[in-house]
Order: sequence, then C-alpha cells, then structure tokens
Amino acid sequence: MSLQSTARLPIVFPTRPERPTQDDVPDTKADRQRIVEQAREYLEQRSLVPPVPLDELKVEAAAMLEQYGIEERYHEYCSLTLSNEMWKESLATIPFERRLLLLPKCLRDESNCPAPFDELGLLCKKCGLCSIQDLQVEAERMGYAVLVAEGSPIVMAIIETGKIEAIVGVSCLNVLRKVYSYMEAAAIPGIAIPLLQDDCVDVNVDLDAVWDSVHLTSDDKTRRLDLVGLRDEVDTWFGAEALAEVMGSPETDAERIGHEWLARAGKRWRPFLTVAVHQALQREPGTAITDPQRKMDLRKIAVAVECFHKASLIHDDIEDADDERYGEATMHNEHGVPIALNVGDLLLGEGYRLLAETEAPAEVRAAMLRIAAQGHRTLAVGQGTELAWHRAPKPLKPLDVVSIFRQKTAPAFETALRLGAHYAGADEALDQALIDYSNSLGVAYQIRDDLDDLAAAVGAGELPERRPTILWALAYQAAKRRDDKAVVKAAWCTAADGTDEPDLAALYGLFERLEVTNKGQELLTAYKDEAIRGLRMVENANVKGLLRRTIGKIFDDLQIKGWCNEFEARNAPSSEARAAAAG
Repeated sequence: MSLQSTARLPIVFPTRPERPTQDDVPDTKADRQRIVEQAREYLEQRSLVPPVPLDELKVEAAAMLEQYGIEERYHEYCSLTLSNEMWKESLATIPFERRLLLLPKCLRDESNCPAPFDELGLLCKKCGLCSIQDLQVEAERMGYAVLVAEGSPIVMAIIETGKIEAIVGVSCLNVLRKVYSYMEAAAIPGIAIPLLQDDCVDVNVDLDAVWDSVHLTSDDKTRRLDLVGLRDEVDTWFGAEALAEVMGSPETDAERIGHEWLARAGKRWRPFLTVAVHQALQREPGTAITDPQRKMDLRKIAVAVECFHKASLIHDDIEDADDERYGEATMHNEHGVPIALNVGDLLLGEGYRLLAETEAPAEVRAAMLRIAAQGHRTLAVGQGTELAWHRAPKPLKPLDVVSIFRQKTAPAFETALRLGAHYAGADEALDQALIDYSNSLGVAYQIRDDLDDLAAAVGAGELPERRPTILWALAYQAAKRRDDKAVVKAAWCTAADGTDEPDLAALYGLFERLEVTNKGQELLTAYKDEAIRGLRMVENANVKGLLRRTIGKIFDDLQIKGWCNEFEARNAPSSEARAAAAG
C-alpha cells in the first residue's frame, strides 16, 4: 500500500526527549513473555473495552503489578502490554491493506545507512545493513503502508486521512506513550513494540514480537492454540506406559533399553513439530483430536520421529566418542558399543514399523516412509562429511559448515514437519515450503547449539570441541593477520592427542577480539529470519502463524556471560549481509 495518495506531510522528528532506560523493558524474551501471559490473565478477570484512557490504563497496570508482584520499573511496559492485548482481536480483523507499520529511523545502521529522507520519512535503499529492509518488504507485500519515521504529528495526520484503520508501531517507550493518546482519541486498534534499549543509534527490537504483530490475522485459528500445553501433552507420550501402548511391551533387553532411551530427557521439539503442524492443518486447529484411531496414528508418527532422532544420537555419540548425553552416560558408555549400535538400529526399525502400521491411506503411508528414508539418508551423508573432516581436519569456510548443518541437523526437522503435514493431507506447495523452512531452521538450531557449546567450554575452562562448527569457521575467516590464522588453525585442526594444547586465555582473547560470538549470533538471527521468510508464499494462515510462533518457542534469548562483553546482535541481516558474513 502506498502513502503517496495522502496529503504531503511535514517531516517531524522530535527533539531528543527524556527517554526511558534499558531497565524499563525486561531484558529477556522469557520475562517479556511472562508479562504478556500475566496481562492476558489479568484481562480475563476484568471487563475492559478499548480504547481505555491512558490514566485509567495506568491504574490497571498498577493493579497488575501488585497482583503479580511485578517490579515497579515495569509499570510503563505493563501499561503498553495491557493495551496490546486488549486491541489484538480487533486488529486481527483489519485487512492488511488498511494497516500502517510504523518503524523508527534509529533501527538503521546510522553510520553506514545510505537512505535519504523525504517528507514522509526514511526512503530505505534496501542495502541489507539493518532489519528495516526485511520488515518493510514483507509488510508491503502483505499490503501494509510502511513509514520509517518518528513523531506523533505524522501518525495523527495519517490517522486523519481515514486510510488507516490499525497501526503496528515500533519505538521507544517515550514515543509510544505519546502516540497512545492519538490512537485512543481515534479509537484506532494498535499494537506497540518497544525498543530494547534507550539509545537512539543502532537500536534493537524483539523481532519475533514485531513479526507476530505484523502477521496477526483472524484467519489464523492457531493464535489461541496452547503450544505449551500441546508440547506438555506430547511429552507424556514418552513415559514407559505410554510407549508400551504405542510400540508394544518390551520383551527383550534390546527393546527395554530402547524404550528407556526414548523416555530419557530431551527437548522433544521434533515430535512436537509433527503434532503441531498436523493440528494447524485441521479445520478447527485448537480442538482436541477425538477420533481414537487418528490420535493413535498421530502418537505413532510422533514416536517414530523420536525413534529416528534418538537412534541418530546413539550413533553420533559412538562416532564422536562422547561420554555424556543430557547430563548422563551415553548408551555406549553405559552398555558398550555393540549393544548401543544394535539398539540404535532397533530404534530405526521401530520408527519405520510405526509409520507403516498407521491407518493412513496406502499412498500416504508410502509417502511418509519415503520422507523418513530421504531424511535418514541425508543425515548419514552429512555425518559422513563430518567424519571425513576428522580424518583430515582443515579450516572450513562458514558456508562449508552450513552445508554440513543442512545435511546433519535440518533433515530431522524436515522429516518431523513433513510427516505430520502429509498425514494431515498437505499439498505439494506446502510440502516444498516445509522443506525450505526446515533447512533454515536446522541451520539456526545448530548455530545456537554451537554458541551454547562454546559458552559451556569457556565456563569449564576447556577447549571448544574440535569439529566443523560455525564459530571455528567464523574465527578463521575473521582472522586477517597470519599469526592469528595460525593460532585458530592449530587449535581447531590439530589432532586431539593431548599434545600442543593451545593457551586457552590467548585463544578466547582472540575469539573476543574477532567478535566470534557476535558474528555467530548475527548468523543465527539471519537464518531464523530466513525460515520465517520461507513461509511467505504459504497460503494456509494456520500453518504460517504456527510455524512463525514455533521459531520463538525454540529459540530463547541466548546470553554468553563471564568471558566476553555483553552484546546485542545486529537485527536481521539480509540475505546479502548473511552471504557476506558466511563468506
């Protein structure tokens, strides 16, 4: 949607007001989400109909603070959150082409931004240096009007044109508070997302919250789907009795060990994804499955997905000579390599058996078996590439490592999603979208694991594991001096025989100087966003909405502490920026 049909408006950039501090917005995604959930619960107890005057809203926020024991410094943030939750259902009904996305100019990379300004604000050149490009392109594709500027007079003038019926706005708390009175007076539904710090240059925002708000639509029936409750339910399917119901009672030692391994700790994201995408494709996504046979089939598919995943972990632990998994002894460490190999093979067979035993039509069963086999094969090829590296270790480019991730990690997500979707009757277009989504999700997930592993190694005073990781690759690429490259290469590629161990303090100092974790976090953000962009052409609003929210559930805030400076990643590097980062 274009704003050029509106009256030419004077550009207004307010003088720098007294701005809230970083403490006015919760630091972590988990804390912000908790306040959102508390706001929803609070509103269920009250009969508030928007628009609510600002003074009254502040009174309600104060009551919410007291009821939930929230710190006083979050009063403004709670007021904002209450308003957002009151308006969400109304905004969801407004067509995208009648909405405005308002972004602040301070999201840009000020020192390098080539974009000029006109009377309506920033004219983005789509250089890929900040998140504005991705937000603007996607929102305009959906039909939004997009304005990159600050100042309540601009917002008021646009509201008065009558062309805008809802607003999604991003800014600091101070500006959002000023704009609220205009929206209240016009009874315009709006959602406001505050910036995460009080600077006016190169700021950050919770991009997941922005994307959720931009894509909010009443067509998405999964908005009310309890993802936490759904994941908890899936987790109950892996107790001993539940597994026996699906797989049959274990009669041999191999079966008993296999069931025990399935029941052990794990994040179970993959079976959750299977069930979630199946639910999203139902006519009423938020309702429970009442057909006993269909529910048993879905349980079989979910357990099959976990069988494949746990089998791969058992075999990986043997190949990598790992001693622990989930804080406990690995299977080969506990039972010996021959038994571990056999149980891994058994779980693979069990997975295929469960898929074949579903009551799905023959062509669907065949498709599911083919999908599982393709995923199994791709994973083995990726693992083979990594094993070959261990035989002849050498520095890898980031793109080489990403290629391994696409083969080793992405297939498990792809298999999980495609199995659930095929059982629910997905078409070919959605199937391809799930493949694209899974590729990016798998890469992002493995990058997050690499960051976690580095943090754990640093905390324990140990050398990071010598394997193809994105952080080793980024360090080698970033090291421009010959001596620095030699240090990284020696520490990364030398055989782990206990000799010539590097100086850890010097190595981690080099990692910090090369900003390795910052670059890794940027790449993680880029692939998360690429996964979301891969959903653009998905026509099913339920699937699109659910998979977007799943990204936020899987990737919690990551904070590396104790050895490097606190950092905030640059927002959503574009494809061009990501390619540059990845070499």
